[in-house]
Amino acid sequence: MSSALMSSYQRLPVAFVRGEGVWLWDTEGRRYLDAVGGIAVCALGHAHPAVAQAVAEQAAVLVHTSNLYCIPSQERLAERLVALSGMDQAFFCNSGAEANEAAIKIARLLGHERGLEAPAIVVMEGAFHGRTLATLTASGARKVQAGFEPLVQGFVRVPYGDLEALRAVGANRREIVAVLCEPIQGEGGVVMPPPGYLAGLREVCDRHGWLLMLDEVQTGMCRTGRWFAFQHEGITPDVMTLAKSLGNGVPIGACLARGAAAGLIRPGKHASTFGGNPLACRAALAVLDLLEQGRLAERAAELGEALMERLRRALGDVPGVVEIRGRGLIIGVMLDRPCGELVERALGLGLLINVTAERVVRLLPPLILSDAQAADLVERLGNVIREFLGGDAT
Repeated sequence: MSSALMSSYQRLPVAFVRGEGVWLWDTEGRRYLDAVGGIAVCALGHAHPAVAQAVAEQAAVLVHTSNLYCIPSQERLAERLVALSGMDQAFFCNSGAEANEAAIKIARLLGHERGLEAPAIVVMEGAFHGRTLATLTASGARKVQAGFEPLVQGFVRVPYGDLEALRAVGANRREIVAVLCEPIQGEGGVVMPPPGYLAGLREVCDRHGWLLMLDEVQTGMCRTGRWFAFQHEGITPDVMTLAKSLGNGVPIGACLARGAAAGLIRPGKHASTFGGNPLACRAALAVLDLLEQGRLAERAAELGEALMERLRRALGDVPGVVEIRGRGLIIGVMLDRPCGELVERALGLGLLINVTAERVVRLLPPLILSDAQAADLVERLGNVIREFLGGDAT
């Protein structure tokens, strides 16, 4: 890696120069099956022709003007997202962390409108919400926070999936204004909450007058088998954040709000120079078109179940494999030991995977993955995991 770059990543010894669908090619011409999808970003795969055409057409006309002026494509994108989600308003930015910053600011604005001097937000152990100072504080991993003290005040932490712990906090803390939560903890290891958890969060928030704020940066945009993961439980949050798959690689994030949370961001309260510019919004509109036309939420649900069943048949009886879990096309294979080296081992077999929470292989493949490609993924991953655990790789 060039010494001119800050060492913010421990990069793998490969560089990609071309992509098509679920495949990437490196500088040596070798092909890789991408089961990470740019960390849940490339839901439509690489170099999708319709997205490429939309970006090229827009780049040839107008890339950026700033939010000092009206942006018609931004207005169209907001209207479509609020219609799909049941929200009222959208704010556009450039990343998931920025979207979560906007959510945090909305909660604080509401708290101050209610006369609270130090409004607080309940967050979860094991969470990940970004790497800005506020979002890394809201995250639950100490390794993300280390070295950045003093952290931001105003967060109360409870165990993920534990409604009783949340109810206990509600009985004792009068300064709370919101709960911020991931429907599935992605970076935390594809941690699934118990059934009814989101509905329980909604009930607790309604009882106390808190905002329910869901971080759907990783789970949104059809990945779990619905447009948004909260739709599996028939509830609607007050605030929802999106990014990743929204632009299929073009940087864009969104913070959506409804009810009491809508209308709090007024001129001077929050802004973004690049957020929601014509290029990013044109890309996102093309993504929405393709997700709708391809019925990719339904495809993610169907293929996710089939992929997990294949993984269970291939690995379920292998000693050292603890659990295979997920929803739609966010899937985790949990082992009984740290397995970070699997990433480079899989790379050698032409497969891109991710390991998170030290012991969980996280799969986030493009939603356009075919049945044959899913079988290929399972064969390659099964071989590398069995070899790593000391079993038969045949």
